[in-house]
Amino acid sequence: MTAPPILAYGPPVSLALANRLAAAAEAHARARGWPMVIAVCDPGGHLVCLQRMDDAALGSVEVAQRKASTAALFKRSTRGFEETLASGGATLRLLSMHNAILMDGGMPLLHEGKVIGAIGVSGMHPSQDGEVAEAGARALAGWMGATP
Repeated sequence: MTAPPILAYGPPVSLALANRLAAAAEAHARARGWPMVIAVCDPGGHLVCLQRMDDAALGSVEVAQRKASTAALFKRSTRGFEETLASGGATLRLLSMHNAILMDGGMPLLHEGKVIGAIGVSGMHPSQDGEVAEAGARALAGWMGATP
């Protein structure tokens, strides 16, 4: 089995595109009746846009931002961290990472094989957060011909 290619960072997601991705994620959440907070950040983990749906938990604002930042800075889905942590044993050392959220809901945004930012979602069960983040990331493919 070959290792996946190392991802490079690309030019940052624009505000216009970040808003469109957040809107796609929001539409997915709204269709399911899930009040969510949706954050989109640049490759450096800095916030580009944030949407807090009505009735979303206020604590989810920071969590969504940190999920997006984690996905961008580590160039991987936060679900991977959650799954690794669940295996226990030596992987419990992940708990010492002060700059990462280790639960589903953060997805890197890829364009032409480069990380241009990330989307983070919080507000429901982590698997539901992940579903909504994936909906936002998938929208990127439709607008840029990328595969998130």
